[in-house]
Amino acid sequence: MITKKTRAFLLLAAMMTTFISAWSQDEAEEERVYDFAEENHQCFKCHGHKTFYYFNENMDQQIRERMNPYYIIDTVEYYSSNHWNFSCFDCHSYDYSDFPHPNELRMEPKPGCLDCHGGDDYEDLSWEKIDEEFQKSVHSTKHSADFKCSMCHDPHTYKVNARTNENIKETIQYDNGICLSCHADINKYQLIVDFVNPNVLETHQWLPNQALHWQSVRCIECHVEMNEDMLIAHNVQPKEKAVRKCVECHSENSLLLASLYKYQVKERRNELGFFNAAIMNNSYIIGANRNYYLNMISLILFGMVVLGIGIHATIRIIKK
Repeated sequence: MITKKTRAFLLLAAMMTTFISAWSQDEAEEERVYDFAEENHQCFKCHGHKTFYYFNENMDQQIRERMNPYYIIDTVEYYSSNHWNFSCFDCHSYDYSDFPHPNELRMEPKPGCLDCHGGDDYEDLSWEKIDEEFQKSVHSTKHSADFKCSMCHDPHTYKVNARTNENIKETIQYDNGICLSCHADINKYQLIVDFVNPNVLETHQWLPNQALHWQSVRCIECHVEMNEDMLIAHNVQPKEKAVRKCVECHSENSLLLASLYKYQVKERRNELGFFNAAIMNNSYIIGANRNYYLNMISLILFGMVVLGIGIHATIRIIKK
């Protein structure tokens, strides 16, 4: 039984741990040096707001205009993204420093991910393999040049989540938000297609307990072809090939171990005797949370019961 003193001590220890963690994080943030903050500010003066101003010499007055919503950059998100310490001119022409921007810049090709990340390999992350997978996906085969990496991974806001965030729920929310930013937004959806964006709630009506599934798994778990050799699979499948069998996830060898929990399973696979401990620590999936030793004990007890009944029945028959 936990005494009041013990409970108070545990509470104090938890508070101190939280404080130290927050202090360390704040200290790390304070150590950040934004090398291009002043340079980028010249861009964010316009692109960081919903409106911008310019002087119209023909009218001899200052004009207030609305910024194209797709050209508005959230500076807070930018400076917390993967590219937080990049200059705008690392990707965009220096000619953009002139305002108004020269019209010919509209024709300037924008750099792709491989222009910078080509040849960069981190553990089992290969940008070339990701590109190969993407080229086979419905996003590429159906939409060709209209669909770029930046449609999902906005270089101004994107940040690695699954490999750095131990909170699975936050990773699920973040990654699903990427998919829904297009599939639940008719404006962005129709930038690349002409037909009406289907209602995701209606198309997923067959899914039992729909809301709970979306809180517990990412869209890509069912809609992407799994690839054991890749950190993140990118071959998005046609809707006809989406996972619909419950046993694919609700089993001892759940496909979630090769996708959502892939980053944790190496360290936690054998903790507490649970082969699927990575899942066990974050959610309860019937059929997937199985303990090998409990299974063996259950089988032994069941066998002993059957054997006891058999022996008892045999003795009764002999005596009779």
